[in-house]
Amino acid sequence: MIGLGTFGGTLARDLQRFGNNEIGTDIDERHVAPFVEDLGQALILDAGDDGALREAGVDAVDVWGVALGTDIEADVLATIDLKTIGVGTIWAKAASKNHHRILSKLGVDRVVHPEREVGQHVAQVLNNPSVRNYVSLANGQHVANFRVPESLRGKPLSNLSYNRDHNLRCIGALRGSDHVGHDAASCVLEEDDLLLL
Repeated sequence: MIGLGTFGGTLARDLQRFGNNEIGTDIDERHVAPFVEDLGQALILDAGDDGALREAGVDAVDVWGVALGTDIEADVLATIDLKTIGVGTIWAKAASKNHHRILSKLGVDRVVHPEREVGQHVAQVLNNPSVRNYVSLANGQHVANFRVPESLRGKPLSNLSYNRDHNLRCIGALRGSDHVGHDAASCVLEEDDLLLL
């Protein structure tokens, strides 16, 4: 990970927690210090210096993330250096639409807009109070976690008309943390169950 601010640091720390051997870099010692114990390596270096990147061993890493915030020039230089060194896959955080366009033209494999994506997610959940959470799958497809209202208590899943009336498909029902069924007559809903639609 190049850039250990809030986004990059969180990403690097969680990837390490998932069992990856993370290398985190930042030009600012204050950003690197909190990660010394948490990552495989936490390095102070200028990502615009391809020699420093080579010395850090970036060519031996499968995927690099670039999250330098609003410093687009540093972002572009780091991305060019990673591409020149021959890094296989690069993900990068964009600060704007034009930043996204530049990163795409440089050959970044995936460009993310965390602020916009989280804002859209929160708006969707606030707009639909019964939706507890959701995940976008692409092409307008989502999996939503929908809290069962009192009006559906005691009804089997097979009697609900969500598929016919709303073009929805149930992939399961949860009661607490237990999976209690999917599209079957044997699954009778209780208030506060969660439907995965």
